Amino acid sequence: MTPSDIETQSFAIIDREAGPHPFSPNEWQIVRRMIHTSADFEYMKTVRFHPDAISKGIQAIREGRLIITDTTMAQHGINAAALTPFGCHVACLIQDPQVRQKAQETGDTRAAMAVDAALSAMAGGIYVIGNAPTALMRLMERIREASATPALVIGVPVGFVNAAESKATLVAMNYPSISNVGRKGGSTVAVSIVNALARLAEK
Repeated sequence: MTPSDIETQSFAIIDREAGPHPFSPNEWQIVRRMIHTSADFEYMKTVRFHPDAISKGIQAIREGRLIITDTTMAQHGINAAALTPFGCHVACLIQDPQVRQKAQETGDTRAAMAVDAALSAMAGGIYVIGNAPTALMRLMERIREASATPALVIGVPVGFVNAAESKATLVAMNYPSISNVGRKGGSTVAVSIVNALARLAEK
């Protein structure tokens, strides 16, 4: 089987096993990719979409806005070929020397310092967090201050410390976001959401 055959068959299995669901066609394109990358149907119950999330994400991609990730793993996992026609670039500042230095000076995490370093660059773009709750908490703090203005926040950090709490806060903020309830998530899930948005932008 070719990779395309495998993907087509995988989505057919997901559609069949998922059965009836409440998602719109665009929402389902995202949820089924989250399931595809994790083999976890629980996302059907835990995913949370802000009403403007998908339209804001598609608009940001079509306008060629910057996509910023919290990990290099997520950066490399995003389908750059699908974004190139729109002029989009994917960046991650976690390894930036100034971010490292600032984290050492303040005792804060590099993920949080990377958010501060990206404030001007993220305007109108997409900030993608799949690993670091501290990044999501810092980003929400900056959004409340109006110093961070991403078009969309993809916040699905995984873990046992502040992952679920940070996502619950994001959902409660009523800001354009795609998130989920609970501890599950991760860089691969975050990447699947971006890649699904890229495919929707192509259409």
